[in-house]
Amino acid sequence: MKYLVLGSNSFSGGSFINYLLDNEEDAKIFAISRSAEYHDSLLAYKNNPKQNRVKFFQLDINNDSQNISDLIFDNKIDYIINFAAQGMVAQSWDAPLEWFNTNTLSLVALLDKIYKFSFIKKFVQVSTPEVYGSCNNIKESMALLPSSPYAASKASADLILYSYFKTHGFPINYTRASNVYGAYQQLYRIIPKTILMIKKNQKLQLHGGGKAVRSFIHIDDVCKATLKIAKEAKSGEIYHLSDTKTISIYDLVNLICNKLGKNILEQIELVQERTSEDNLYLMNNEKLLREFNLTPHVKLSDGIDDVVRWMELNYEDLKNFPDHYIHKA
Repeated sequence: MKYLVLGSNSFSGGSFINYLLDNEEDAKIFAISRSAEYHDSLLAYKNNPKQNRVKFFQLDINNDSQNISDLIFDNKIDYIINFAAQGMVAQSWDAPLEWFNTNTLSLVALLDKIYKFSFIKKFVQVSTPEVYGSCNNIKESMALLPSSPYAASKASADLILYSYFKTHGFPINYTRASNVYGAYQQLYRIIPKTILMIKKNQKLQLHGGGKAVRSFIHIDDVCKATLKIAKEAKSGEIYHLSDTKTISIYDLVNLICNKLGKNILEQIELVQERTSEDNLYLMNNEKLLREFNLTPHVKLSDGIDDVVRWMELNYEDLKNFPDHYIHKA
């Protein structure tokens, strides 16, 4: 099978490629990102002995939709997984048009070129629970109530995709995952950043006192579910990838501090809550369990240990990389 991964430099995209290499012996993988391939300490598949099965193309979904379409057509790609996105909630207020260009309009441009390709078996859109706004026990059938340009741009992308499915039969699925984490994650995300700040002996800024409640799911569980959905799910369906267990950000940071032998009160600085951040979104994952008998297997404590090992192994490189979000226009 031939897989095309859009956003291959992203944490989730690179980890999904790594999962394919380990679990799909016949997979031929085409990786696309607008930046050159990241350093191997930041990209999971670059450390896989089977990485020669990956062909990387530096293409920008905003500007190179024709080249991407040609690549899909020429290689008769079976599965497309779209991880490409402008992320970040608060920052999306600073330049909302750029978020819509990447997350919505560029997708429309690509869809317009590929929706008639009958050889495509599935297009999986990696969406976000942010499209629902702040709520509890979110089910896949709930209304979209986005509260930021980021969330609105992702909701818009989901809707345009559905119109191509409904009108033209374009085979799509959506995944909406709770807070994904694991080795190789961006250093500004809460779990790797907490570990990094402790190792640097610097204080971590804890927004809103860390009161926000989240559920976390390990990237290995996300990759397994994503592949299962791509290959077996009925087109048009949405799936939540989430754990039923929850934890406040404060308790999460405290857990990491305890693992590293530190007192949380000496490691944090309390700061104001972020703009448009939803304090609560807890997702119902019964549909994934019911249809595919899939539940998360990696416990949060074990997953954090995995991140600690990655960071310790690569610390001399990682300490020199930015530990804050840098916007790329």
